[in-house]
Amino acid sequence: MNIIAWAILGIIAGAIAKAIYPGTQGGGILSTMILGIIGAFIGGSVFTLMTTGQIGLTAAGFSIPGVIVAVIGAIVAIFLWGLITRNAA
Repeated sequence: MNIIAWAILGIIAGAIAKAIYPGTQGGGILSTMILGIIGAFIGGSVFTLMTTGQIGLTAAGFSIPGVIVAVIGAIVAIFLWGLITRNAA
């Protein structure tokens, strides 16, 4: 999947994850896209680990199941980012 598709998937997954995740998260479209892309990698890697039993850095594909996996990964990324920024403040 090329970088433009990753960016589109990141925007979609990040926006859905921010809408689902409780509380307020700062940041604009760029942070949403970055968290969505990171979430796509987290979700894709965990999904690959669960289905094949091998650890691999893969992103979720641009499909409905791929978006669902990316959204779950983005929610995890938002949660982890919240933990990191709360400890730093």
